[in-house]
Amino acid sequence: MTTWDADEAVSQLYGAHYTRLVRLATLLLRDQAVAEEAVQDCFVAMHGKWSRLRDPDKAAAYLRQSVVNRSRSALRRRTVAARHEPEPVGSHPSAEDSVLERERRAEMLVALDGLSQRQREVLLLRYYLDLSEADIAETLRISRGAVKSHSSRGLATLRTTWGESR
Repeated sequence: MTTWDADEAVSQLYGAHYTRLVRLATLLLRDQAVAEEAVQDCFVAMHGKWSRLRDPDKAAAYLRQSVVNRSRSALRRRTVAARHEPEPVGSHPSAEDSVLERERRAEMLVALDGLSQRQREVLLLRYYLDLSEADIAETLRISRGAVKSHSSRGLATLRTTWGESR
């Protein structure tokens, strides 16, 4: 990718990584529209800074890190906005066949919400994007030991909390 211009490079990256990055952001943000916007913003920012990118071969890792960081920012904005809104009315389950699958997913999301932000990020990168410990460490800018620790503690918490709710 080092010899490509910004348009060609970002187009190639977009085709190869967009869907997975949107899924990651959706899991972090719980809102696909906001996730798509965050990922698109990451690609636009990368395009604008392509000439200043130190190692274009690490562009995918840079994008993952950007998506995680933008997701964190969106979550912070959401938290501030939620402080000024009335509590939402609970949703009513539908009579469709898919309700059981939705409930199972909801239980897992609740269990994930019980984790620290770092544990949740590590587990999503590890088990959803199937990244190695080294890639997770690079994406989150933490040591591999920290990745192992967050992963182990997060899994232990999930076994306890999700196991109890099932």
